[in-house]
Amino acid sequence: MKNITELFHIKYPIVQGGMIWCSGWELASAVSNAGGLGLIGAGSMHPEILEQHIRKCKKATSKPFGVNVPLLYPQTDEIMEIIVREGVKIVFTSAGNPKKYTTFLKEKGITVVHVTANKKFALKAQEAGVDAIVTEGFEAGGHNGFEETTTLILLQMLRDVIHIPIIAAGGIGSGAAMFAAMALGAAGVQIGSLFAASQESSAHEAFKQKIVAAGDGETYLSLKQLVPVRLLHNPFFEKVRQAELNGATKEELTQLLGKGRAKKGMFEGDIARGELEIGQVAGIIDDIKPVHQIISELIAGFSETAGEMNGFLL
Repeated sequence: MKNITELFHIKYPIVQGGMIWCSGWELASAVSNAGGLGLIGAGSMHPEILEQHIRKCKKATSKPFGVNVPLLYPQTDEIMEIIVREGVKIVFTSAGNPKKYTTFLKEKGITVVHVTANKKFALKAQEAGVDAIVTEGFEAGGHNGFEETTTLILLQMLRDVIHIPIIAAGGIGSGAAMFAAMALGAAGVQIGSLFAASQESSAHEAFKQKIVAAGDGETYLSLKQLVPVRLLHNPFFEKVRQAELNGATKEELTQLLGKGRAKKGMFEGDIARGELEIGQVAGIIDDIKPVHQIISELIAGFSETAGEMNGFLL
């Protein structure tokens, strides 16, 4: 199985999550410059805005970077045309059928990775011809799988049936966690929450501070009648929780959610009324750090753990 450092031509097997309202060109270029793979999150961008971010990222780094594209948006065709025209070489797709664009992108010489949250769709992505998959456990922030399967269980389910590189996501908040994922067959890791709270993240400062202040058990998987999403506790979440406890219908939850709720919280900083998407890793984030420091600490922690594990060899 090819290592993702070879697949993406990067120094470290670390991919930054393409998170809505957090993953602009500044974060993506910083991760790429530090030796990982930065991703621009197209999910929070109109096509013309994405085009600007791609161009700025190309100026800010000479290293490989990619674009994460949720396939559920109506302007996906236009987004894919921009990606091809701007010469982006790596695309991560999610929230849709990978068959729709994989062949098109690969014919253009683009490396394609698809994000999955269960065994069934991991196999379908492999059949669709993607170059790698991300397997995301329910510890992750943002939109999630209905099955609520953890990252370590997913890796054990997939290691013998997936024959392309597997990138582990969800709950990776340290070099030791990175080591654990790779010990179970992951070729690398995708990390969101640590980078959402970084200095270079495009998230609002108030949201970053809310992440830093979060403790154990302060994120919850919610809105399973719509699309499961892991949220940080705030007054908006409490409204959602009460509505669900009172048996709210899908239509009532849709009305409560409204439009632009994630932008309001994560990008505009309305931490009371906004939707604050973040992973369980929030409970161990205690500072807002620059990207280069986050990656240095991950690699140091990985190496330290590898050394410690040598002592347990039988």
